[in-house]
Amino acid sequence: VSFVIAKITAICPIGLLKRVSDLLRWQYKDPSFYLPWKLNTLPIFSDSSALYHTLEKPAPLSPKEESDLQLAHQRLLELCQKCVQDNVALTIDAEDTSIQPAIDYFTYSSAIMYNQDGNPIVFGTIQAYLKDAKERLFVTTKTAQSLGIPMGFKLVRGAYMSSESKLASLLGYDSPIHNSIQETHACYNDCASFMLERIADGYGAVVLATHNVESGQLAASKACDLGIQKGNQKLEFAQLYGMSEALSFGLRNAGFQVSKYLPYGPVDMVMPYLLRRAEENRGLLSTSSLDSVLMGKELKRRLKKLQFAKSEMASPSSMKIEIGTH
Repeated sequence: VSFVIAKITAICPIGLLKRVSDLLRWQYKDPSFYLPWKLNTLPIFSDSSALYHTLEKPAPLSPKEESDLQLAHQRLLELCQKCVQDNVALTIDAEDTSIQPAIDYFTYSSAIMYNQDGNPIVFGTIQAYLKDAKERLFVTTKTAQSLGIPMGFKLVRGAYMSSESKLASLLGYDSPIHNSIQETHACYNDCASFMLERIADGYGAVVLATHNVESGQLAASKACDLGIQKGNQKLEFAQLYGMSEALSFGLRNAGFQVSKYLPYGPVDMVMPYLLRRAEENRGLLSTSSLDSVLMGKELKRRLKKLQFAKSEMASPSSMKIEIGTH
């Protein structure tokens, strides 16, 4: 196992995550707004971040909410401690923008505690379909680097296109999502390039989670150009188990670290997750077609080989047998 994934929504109530996100957004608008429960963290927002979710000053957390927040932190810290003991990276999954600030707060406050000695244990997730993704990645990474905190990130495209755009429209704001899939691809590739440059300089780590063949090829080429060793543990590619097999095998055969991401759980919970992943990677269907074509070619090759072997067994032996007397 190269890394494990944790969803903060499994250890903290969603309602509380929304409350914490509102408070964090308001503090970004008004730095004098005091949050007594807030731990040390890294930058969560950038100047281009969408803040329309919080239009009015939110009420402080109640004693019960503060207690629940502390319990959620304790659950996450126990996961972090276990990952430190086993030297396995812990990647915090991303959610929609209504609760993502709270998730980043959990991630970065834990990273400050556990990412030490050049070894990122806690990884955040950057969703490249968001217009502020690249700026947030740059700001957070540079701040962490200046503090001597090795930061790791998993790069994905994003999986809440419809709901994000719908909410923004209802509130009278522009969508936080890039206007085209091409812009999302460009943002993803720029973020990947930025992290690869950091790794080449000896800082941080990245998991490039993508089913997009072009992004995989660009990142692999960039890594080679930067002189990043193919066995470097700070660079890893990842695809869902059973998807984009051609990309996975191609990268692995080229010498890069590749993981297959295996979600598990009740069917009624896993299927919506997989459908969001399909929406996240709109090129997935074409990639799956490529996998089908390649698997078809391999199947034909094996059938021909099997038929040839059978025909060889059925043909008369070419061995010459001589019978004589002593």
